[in-house]
Amino acid sequence: MPKPKRLPDGSEQTILQNVRVELATREDWARIKRELKQHHYLGAVQPVGERMQYLAKAQDGQWLAILVFSAPAKHLKARDEYIGWTDEQRRRRLSLVTNNSRFLLLPGLAVPNLGSRVLGLVLKRLSADWQQRYGHPVELVETFVDPAQFSGTVYTASGWRELGQTDGWGRCRRDYYVKHDQPKRLFVRPLHPKACRHLQAEHLQPALAVVEAKVPPRCRTKAKEIRVLVDYFKALPDYRQRVECYPLFSLAAIVLLAVLCEAPRGQADLAKFAGGFNQGQRRALGIRCGRNGKYPAPSQATFSRFFAGIPPAKLQESLLAIQARLRGPIPKEELVVLDGKEPKHGSGASVLSAVTVPSLHYLGSAMVDVKTNEIPVAQKEVMPTLDLRGCFVSLDALHTQDETARTAVLEGGGDYLLTVKNNQPTLRANVEKKVAAPRADFPPRER
Repeated sequence: MPKPKRLPDGSEQTILQNVRVELATREDWARIKRELKQHHYLGAVQPVGERMQYLAKAQDGQWLAILVFSAPAKHLKARDEYIGWTDEQRRRRLSLVTNNSRFLLLPGLAVPNLGSRVLGLVLKRLSADWQQRYGHPVELVETFVDPAQFSGTVYTASGWRELGQTDGWGRCRRDYYVKHDQPKRLFVRPLHPKACRHLQAEHLQPALAVVEAKVPPRCRTKAKEIRVLVDYFKALPDYRQRVECYPLFSLAAIVLLAVLCEAPRGQADLAKFAGGFNQGQRRALGIRCGRNGKYPAPSQATFSRFFAGIPPAKLQESLLAIQARLRGPIPKEELVVLDGKEPKHGSGASVLSAVTVPSLHYLGSAMVDVKTNEIPVAQKEVMPTLDLRGCFVSLDALHTQDETARTAVLEGGGDYLLTVKNNQPTLRANVEKKVAAPRADFPPRER
């Protein structure tokens, strides 16, 4: 390598003052790869995940430095202790951290303080550039320094904090690590004064929360707890003549776990969710072992057949039994609310459900066919199955019918609270004549 040349007096300060950093373009990638391969001790890098590549240039356009930022390490004990987040927070928020995987000062010029100057300029714009490209900022940057090669002076001068040395393990394949006995010095640099507080918060700020929405939920229920849930579904009659890998109770338990984890519950989403279970969890679900000695995950088609064939009444019995175990008896003094909801992705049919308020205990539900409406379903399918003795039942204006009121009182043994709107003008006028309007807690604001 040719020895860097010294510049005339004053030229160094001019370069430091006029150096600029910019995002590398696609046309720059080939040269970046060549320069890293030739001059960086680790060679070229293939960035994974979200990434940024920067170039530092002199006033005449000459390349001075190359910086690459890419996905951070999945597990770093010192970093995670520094941030103070939990394992689940780390899994869902890791995209808010990035790794300075390459930093190369190109040979040819010897300019003191150029490294810290370039690094400082990049860090000033890094989070904003990330926001523009990926829709979210980054809060923290990490990097590794080989003590056998460098002292880390550039990072120390730029305000980075050293957290200690790594354990000397490196990832050579996906989720496979080998020990190389070459520990690196770990440096971190917050890009926000309250970065650690943001990353460990119970709820992320709206600008940061988008990263969690991109991470699929993962079931963290222990195998012992899963076996307890599975037992409640074993009474479900199987509609299939032959069962291969997935008993009906296994599929029902996966759907329930998706509900508890607040995971999306379309067939494709459930297949992705089930694919995240480890072998111990799959064994606890009762999934049968395949020929390769492993427990497989059900596919989207398997869940489609499950929803088409599952007996609704038996499934509801199992769900009520599980709710009683997890939440205790249903409060008798609470209001019972019947309300219909149409799934976001479905055939157009809606589901009429009964819940208690405010505890939101589930009481039962029934499908509303597209050829009818909620009124007969509430009168003939939902309310007759409920114990309404001593309870008030609330329904919206659609259900303000004589027969609905009779069902609630004579068959259920409860009382009703029905809404009257302008769709029944005569009834509304009579109510307004006979019943005084309640006093509002907050008077309307005058304009």
